[in-house]
Amino acid sequence: MPKQNWQKIKLLKLVDLLRQETDEQHPLTTTQICERMNDMGIPCDRRILSKDIELLNENGIEVLWTWVGKCKGYYTEDRTFSVPELKILIDAVQAAAFVTDKKTEELVDKLAGMGGTNRAEILKSNLAHFNTRKHSNESIYYNVDAIEDALQRQRKIIFRYFDLDIKGKKRYRRDGHHYVVEPVALVYNEDNYYIVVYSERHDDTANYRVDRMDSVEVIEESISEKAVTLKDRVGEYTEQAIKMYGGEPQTVVLEFDSKLTGVIYDRFGEGVNMMPSSEDKMLATVRVQLSPTFWGWLFQFGAKMRVLSPSSVTEEYRARVAELQL
Repeated sequence: MPKQNWQKIKLLKLVDLLRQETDEQHPLTTTQICERMNDMGIPCDRRILSKDIELLNENGIEVLWTWVGKCKGYYTEDRTFSVPELKILIDAVQAAAFVTDKKTEELVDKLAGMGGTNRAEILKSNLAHFNTRKHSNESIYYNVDAIEDALQRQRKIIFRYFDLDIKGKKRYRRDGHHYVVEPVALVYNEDNYYIVVYSERHDDTANYRVDRMDSVEVIEESISEKAVTLKDRVGEYTEQAIKMYGGEPQTVVLEFDSKLTGVIYDRFGEGVNMMPSSEDKMLATVRVQLSPTFWGWLFQFGAKMRVLSPSSVTEEYRARVAELQL
């Protein structure tokens, strides 16, 4: 490599080497670092190396040292993510149903590699393999990329939407005709990825699973002002929606056994308005969408939870209970 070239990249290669191959348990001695740099075609000697490391420390890249026998060993803890942070990210990728098996493996390798060579092996050897039913739509990355582009530029998107039949084959809705929507946000919920859109026809929001979308493209047509303003309400919308099935938004009061307090917090957040109604009962005022999925969630607790108000919702609650008793 010509001298003028290796001088420009020498410090970059040194930082990369330290971040990838060293940590407190795996320092590299001066001799080892010089050998690796020389193997890359970058001249390095002990005297110049000490000055390079001093320069890195002066400019905010902390390089530490410890004794390795009678030699100095250098290492760095200066990484974008710590091991616990990487572990959390890796577990999240493994647990996400919308990330296919192939993409999961690729992402885990990339995330583990960000911890350096030695820690990558530790992270991958300690993986807990979740019993997650992964989806098979390999175009999920391309879908997200197109949707994110549309969101950033406030453009509409066009796509086809499908379900899976009993043989796992795609069956397109609308006989394969395209959907044209105004994207508002991408939302991760219950192990799946959804796109929230504005429907001008219904003057309301709708949502679609990203892994069920096909042939996603951005249309060079701006979204409406209504869709733009809805972005500020996405948090409110996702708090109301249970498993992303639409329904009429409604504020309801739930009465439940005090032992289910944690369940209410898990579902509606720790800021939910809650108070005791008796020695072993609690009341919670929550905002939900009255959808079949909401009722399914409620009925799983049997007599331990019920809707107390408003009257219109309690009447629907009683009617649904009566249907279950037939």
